This record gives sequence, C-alpha cells and structure tokens, in this order.
Amino acid sequence: MMKLSLGPIQYFWEREHVLDFYQQAADSPAEIIYLGEVICSKRRLVKFEDWLAIGNELKQSGKEVILSSLTLLEAASEMSSLKKLCANDSFMVEANDISAVQLLSSAGKSFVTGPSFNIYNGRSLQLLAGKGLKRWVLPVELGLDTLKDLQGLRPDGVETEVFALGRLPLAYSARCYTARSHNLPKDDCQFKCIDYPDGRMLETQEKQEFLVLNGIQTQSALTHQVLDQVPELAGLGVDVLRISPQNHGTMEILNIFNKSINNNTIDNLGEELLEFIPNGVCNGYLVEKAGMDYGTRQTA
Repeated sequence: MMKLSLGPIQYFWEREHVLDFYQQAADSPAEIIYLGEVICSKRRLVKFEDWLAIGNELKQSGKEVILSSLTLLEAASEMSSLKKLCANDSFMVEANDISAVQLLSSAGKSFVTGPSFNIYNGRSLQLLAGKGLKRWVLPVELGLDTLKDLQGLRPDGVETEVFALGRLPLAYSARCYTARSHNLPKDDCQFKCIDYPDGRMLETQEKQEFLVLNGIQTQSALTHQVLDQVPELAGLGVDVLRISPQNHGTMEILNIFNKSINNNTIDNLGEELLEFIPNGVCNGYLVEKAGMDYGTRQTA
C-alpha cells in the first residue's frame, strides 16, 4: 500500500508556527516527514540543531524522518552547511542538488532525491542507484506515461515518490523575487518572505492569478493535486505520495489522501479537498496536458 509523506516547508514561517506544525504532524497519517530549509539559507529562525530535535521527536512518534538540503547553493557558507547536513548520522538526507549527492555518495550514505532533481530516464536512475539512491521523486513536469516507462526501468530497492499536492515548484533563481517585488536588494531583503506564509501571488495584466513568488523560487498559482489519479498511481507501483505543506489545512489534506489510499476510492473526496485549496487546482503535467489544466489523461 502506498505511504504518505509530508514534504519540507517551502515557505518562511515564524518559529512557533513551525514547531506547532510538526507537533500536529506527529499525529498525522504521514509516515515519512521531510525537514529542513530548501529555499533560502537566510531563513534561520529554525536552526540545524532545531531540525534535529524536531526529527528526534517525530522519530519517537514512529515517523521516518528525512533532512532536506537546499535546492540552489550560491555561497561557500551554504556549502559548509550542506557538508554539516550530509555528515549527520541521525537521518537520511534528501539531495536537492548534485553536490549533496557527491557528498553523500563519497561517505557511503543512502539518500533520496527531491522533485527538483532532474531524473528523466532509466540511465539516470541506474547511475544514482549505484551511488546510494533509495527513493526518487518524479520531477513535477513529467506525466504518467513517462512515469510508467521509468517504473519499468527502476532498479531493485529504489522507491518512487510522486508530488501529490502543493503549488508546483517551477523554477529557482539567484535573484530573490519577493525582495525585488518590494524594491529591495537580495542582500537587504528585510525577510519579506515571512509576510507571505503561502508565497506572494503574482497576477497577469488581465488580473489572472498566474504565479507565486517565494523568495528565489517561483511556484504555480494553482495547487497541483493528483487525488483522481491515486488508483492509477497505485497500479503503477508508486510507493509514496508527497503532500507539500501549506499555511492552513495540511493535516486535513493528509487525512483526505489517507482515506483515498485506504478505501481505494475517491468518491466525494475531491469536493472535500477543494475546501482546503485557496486558489483552485491543476494537474496538467501529470495527465499530459498544459500544466495549468486540470482533467484526466488524453487518450489516442
């Protein structure tokens, strides 16, 4: 049976909010929980030692804990922090950058690759498996047909995880777009991200909600969700469905997906899910359509 995971928090939240969130997560249906800062190293309200403490508490609650690395490294200090993360002997690491893979592989440690890691073919899976890959997350821009092909090429002992709900992580840049939207330089951002616990919405000139700014990350305005595809994903042998944290409703969303997995049904759950998604849903990439679309798979 598929498991549920809770991905790393992508936004900048107040420290107490983070601590309270993981207290709730300890009692959630998520069997796997990813911890750590994946967007910006300036977000330091929760420090490395805090993540370890949170992880130990979650482990005592029976959770599998993974520490996630930064997605884009830009400074020597960030590489130093990455080395410290990869040297920890308490938890497996989610590598979101190839430098993390090099460090972990050299140390003989197993790892997970996150949704930003470009795995598009069987050769990549085979190469990474030889370096210690234990679970990979399907890149969010790939669809079910590609997933089916890759599942047939997946090495033994490697699990597959699918980004099941959350705003799509589309791009990362050396620029901080949230700071720029306030006419602030990145080096003096005044931590404006903390004012937007679900990111800052960006509209087109026609007032259509289009993208979300989250520091150096650009996300989709719509929330990607795969509830309708859960039976098909199970049939393809997917091991884990990832729920990406949002400011409100994450635990309720986990419960809805848990019902879908355990009852092997999606009846009425889609409408229940919409109550916790603020700006509408999409799943286009997964069903071989434009990313902003929502629907079923196109058939020949």
